Amino acid sequence: MNFIIPLFFGFVSAVVGIIPPGLINMTAAKVNLKEGKKNAYWFVLGAITIIFFQVYLAIFFARVINARPDIILLLREMGFVLFTLVTIYFLFIAKKPKIKKAKIGKKSKKKRFFLGMLLSGLNFFPIPYYVFVSITLASYQLFSFMNGSIFTFVSGAVLGSTLVFYCYIAFFQRMESKANSLLKNMNLIIGSITGLIAIVTLINIVDYYWA
Repeated sequence: MNFIIPLFFGFVSAVVGIIPPGLINMTAAKVNLKEGKKNAYWFVLGAITIIFFQVYLAIFFARVINARPDIILLLREMGFVLFTLVTIYFLFIAKKPKIKKAKIGKKSKKKRFFLGMLLSGLNFFPIPYYVFVSITLASYQLFSFMNGSIFTFVSGAVLGSTLVFYCYIAFFQRMESKANSLLKNMNLIIGSITGLIAIVTLINIVDYYWA
């Protein structure tokens, strides 16, 4: 398989998954404002280290699951229910998130590196996210679970994550007001994304039963 394709989809998947304002990217931006770029980059390096292993672990799970079509169908059905419930929650039930100012004390580079690892390790979203992404791409023949493709996909995910973190560090002051506005509308954004995923998942389930 052309390695450019898994590299591209790994990169895009990471950008889509990380670009909304979250704990890790917002903390990276705050570290930059309080302590400078060097400490922020050390924080990002710690976060990226964990993301690398998380994506690899997710692909490993996906490869095992991909060998069992019955499990894939079950996961799609469970995913459809889950994404539908999440969509309903964020669009109609959840309250608008409040913007909180992060308090960051002066710390060493080493402590910032391990803080990045800690916050990234506490974030379990990447594993199910990349499992779903890789299985979906594999079902459309856009990704294969060969070692070369896996490494290239993971590399793309790391590059995409690094780019997003860098943008938050470099441009946060300019886009802070836009980020706050985006955060206020995060329920609508998340609900719309999960709703779209639910529709695509439903189409895949229907196609399976009609095939």
